[in-house]
Amino acid sequence: MAERSTAAVDVADNSGDQPLTAQADQSTADGVAQNRERDTESDEAQGSGGTGGAGMASPPELHSGHKLARRYRLEECVTRLDGFSSWRAVDEKLRRAVGVHTLPADHARARSVLAAARSSALLGDPRFVQVLDAVEENDLVYVVHEWLPDAIELTALLATGPLEPHDAYQMVSQVASAMAAAHREGLAHLRLNPNAVLRTSSGQWRIRGLAVNAALRGVTSETPQRADTEAIGALLYASLTQRWPYEEDAYGLSGLPKDIGLIAPDQVRAGVHRGLSELSMRALANDGATASRHEAACTTPEELVKAIGEMPRIRPPEPTFTAPPEYQRTTYQQGNYGRPAPHPGVTAPVPTLPAPLQSRTGKALKWGVSALLIAALGLGSWQLADALMDSGNQSDDQNKTQTTDDGDKNSAVPGPAKPLKIQGAKEYIASGDAQAPADVARTYDGNSSTYWRTKRYNDGPELAPFKPGVGIVYDLGSAQEVSTAQVGLRYAGDHTTVHLYAADSLTPSVGVDGMKEIGSLTTSGSSADLKKIKPVKARYILLWITAVPNAPSDGYSSAGYKQAITDVKFTG
Repeated sequence: MAERSTAAVDVADNSGDQPLTAQADQSTADGVAQNRERDTESDEAQGSGGTGGAGMASPPELHSGHKLARRYRLEECVTRLDGFSSWRAVDEKLRRAVGVHTLPADHARARSVLAAARSSALLGDPRFVQVLDAVEENDLVYVVHEWLPDAIELTALLATGPLEPHDAYQMVSQVASAMAAAHREGLAHLRLNPNAVLRTSSGQWRIRGLAVNAALRGVTSETPQRADTEAIGALLYASLTQRWPYEEDAYGLSGLPKDIGLIAPDQVRAGVHRGLSELSMRALANDGATASRHEAACTTPEELVKAIGEMPRIRPPEPTFTAPPEYQRTTYQQGNYGRPAPHPGVTAPVPTLPAPLQSRTGKALKWGVSALLIAALGLGSWQLADALMDSGNQSDDQNKTQTTDDGDKNSAVPGPAKPLKIQGAKEYIASGDAQAPADVARTYDGNSSTYWRTKRYNDGPELAPFKPGVGIVYDLGSAQEVSTAQVGLRYAGDHTTVHLYAADSLTPSVGVDGMKEIGSLTTSGSSADLKKIKPVKARYILLWITAVPNAPSDGYSSAGYKQAITDVKFTG
């Protein structure tokens, strides 16, 4: 149907890694042969991009540091294809980060991009990433939009597993409600996918690229409401199953098995919420009903919002309270509050009788216990003095050593560095698609033959400007003093650059620029040993790779710029 083909526009340039035999020259076929791999889409990494057609006008020569309108300083190019480019920039007037799309004024889509950007800016709905400016000057068209450094793409969230039912419910509720409001104003998205949906640190879901992303790509639809509704259904399906609801792999997600058709999420994965499963099918199966309940299909975001409102509300999981260790050791029993629990094998003490029932026997017992304690202390002091005298005699007899106060202070020699056990890890995605999130545990499994790998890139060694970097955040279980790090690399060659940063969680709340760098190293060998690490006490360490060597072909990809991590070890 027409709507399904609209969704497939994103599938064509978002498929995941393929075996070598199925990967030949795919980037050329998609018109993205320059400087990047077919499966490495960053077209909407805080911006938008696209698969291109031949013959488009080339954008003016722009570079980092270039200023637009004497105000917007371009910092990092995140996309450059199909005649336009997208940048991370700085608004020097307001001193804030922004995103910028640029394309020549004579580009075939320049008029439609300007119109879409201005229409989106007029909406002013905070659930969408806001368009801040849309300008044509000096033969250049550029669109300025918000940059959300604390937001995480749905692509990155799904790289580690499906969402919890409450999170998926909040996502589909907020996205459907926002799109219903947009369509009431005559605006469609037509490029809704996991890269276009963001979750902020406050838990709010926001949509970027309303109307603009489709205009940049030249995407249109005769039934825009139906196309956006099906796209929301695909987002919910992916959130529940960690699978893309079509046969093609896309956005780092595996597609459905061939020749089985569209099956409900609760048939793909056990434990999926039944109501959300049926809701996704009602949005996806626009021409029919679900297999389990004969509910009407949802063909507009408004209908989807209504269907969500008819569902029982899914509440967040109850918070679990874990008492601190010092409180866990105490027990409360009637008549025994504040007393330590008896140790195994020790007879529990008899509860103290009320004051009126205490007798002279109790007082005598108390004085007896006191006397025994005093005697024990005296005995211990005598034994300690005797031991010190013996030690002094031995020192006099040997006449070889003499211990002083200064000697005691200087005798504390630091012990050898101890290995720090890695408790968990998660791939960190700054922009674009994931690399290999399912393989991060292979970097600390003690097996040097297993590894986590990056995608293959057509240009290098530096990954920028096409990707700021790739890496993994490691959890050491608790705050640790990290002194060295050893990183095993699968490919030697010119060259690999590794950085270490102290992060605040497995999903850092700030970008790499906001983290504290504690070490870095560039090597052409098969390992990176970082020994000069700045003193820091941290629980989470980001291993960040910004340059990779030109490596030969293997069973996953052809020759190109890539790297794989075999073993990671920290000491402290």
